Amino acid sequence: MTRARVPASSANLGPGFDTLAVALALYVEVEVEPADALSIDAYGEGAELPADHRHLAARVARAVAGHDRFAMTVRSEIPVGRGLGSSAALAAATAAAVGAGDPLAVAASTDGHAENAAASVLGGLVSATMVDDEPLVTPLALDAAITFVVLVPERVLPTAQARAALPSAVPHADAAFNLGRMGLLLGGLADHRRLVPEATQDRLHQEQRAALFAESTSLLAGLVEAGAHASCWSGAGPSLLAVCTADSADAVARAGERLLAAHAVEGRALRLEPDRCGLVVD
Repeated sequence: MTRARVPASSANLGPGFDTLAVALALYVEVEVEPADALSIDAYGEGAELPADHRHLAARVARAVAGHDRFAMTVRSEIPVGRGLGSSAALAAATAAAVGAGDPLAVAASTDGHAENAAASVLGGLVSATMVDDEPLVTPLALDAAITFVVLVPERVLPTAQARAALPSAVPHADAAFNLGRMGLLLGGLADHRRLVPEATQDRLHQEQRAALFAESTSLLAGLVEAGAHASCWSGAGPSLLAVCTADSADAVARAGERLLAAHAVEGRALRLEPDRCGLVVD
């Protein structure tokens, strides 16, 4: 039996659209054994999905091994369709468990998001992109004092729907705006004393997606008012990410629960440490 575990990820982080991601301490674990035919036992998040050849784990196994004759067990803490990189994480864990030489490349190709895949495989804060159809990753500095609070609504926002809300072209001024904010963000994530709320401002995706989650703007502002250094959408949403330090995170998480209730949004607030290990195989 081979077992692989990888963390969730939060991508974009405001201005770093399709570029930045950080690994978070929620995990998916995949166990694989050779078998005469495919079987999938799934527990936790995503357990309701069809446990047959359509399952992402089965599709990844076929792509890597050329067949799906495996007995697979999937245990996941990562909510599906909430902007926490569940697909990239599952693809990476499955690829590693069935013996892929490069689980990162498999996950990036399968999921289409190199940044999510890179954060899950390598851990920490990363910048990633595809170069000549291969993921190219740069690990980035992340202050040891930084931790996160994530608001996870009990509603799904499919990535395809969130992507459809975006314009096909953006003004030059908006692209420059994001580049400037991304510089602020990277400096602040490396040294929390330099992190300001403006660092997660964005003109490429967050405002455009706000129509799909009308309460998000007030929730994001409330997280900063409660003590977060900055806040942003997590990936394509609808989860929202607050960047905190250890001394403020618990208060921000409690405020997050109150904010969700005040806006009549079913959901939960999670305090999550960054995962700095990434993929583990045993």
